[in-house]
Amino acid sequence: MKKVILSVAIMATIGLVSCKSDAKKDATNTEQTTTKEIAVTKATFGVRGNCGMCKNTIEKAASSVEGLDSVEWDGSKKQVSVSFDNSKTTIEAIHKAIANSGYDTDKLAGNLESYKNLPGCCQYDHTMEMSIKGDTQVDDHSGHNH
Repeated sequence: MKKVILSVAIMATIGLVSCKSDAKKDATNTEQTTTKEIAVTKATFGVRGNCGMCKNTIEKAASSVEGLDSVEWDGSKKQVSVSFDNSKTTIEAIHKAIANSGYDTDKLAGNLESYKNLPGCCQYDHTMEMSIKGDTQVDDHSGHNH
């Protein structure tokens, strides 16, 4: 009789452990689903720079901002494209992180001390155009470029 009671107690305990494990799995799935439902904000703005090393520094600086989902700096257009969770950060915080690394954005001047510490190839012209259009500019003689 003691063996039967002990067996029932062991089976009940195993059943409880199994239920607890299933509950944890459900909570994890729910958490992942909630994360996917968060709205992501996308933005593109000008950032001065010259080379691949600039690209690495700019993208690393932006990536340091909590809530950033993706970042890509386009050296030919002198602009960065970002996507981020706007419940965790702002576009201003991303501008600030990039400017603190020494690079001018279209809203903030780069930190001068950080700029001076950039490698020579990364010390860009502070008057260079940013957010250059990807298409070729054609003069149609109307005074407007396309």
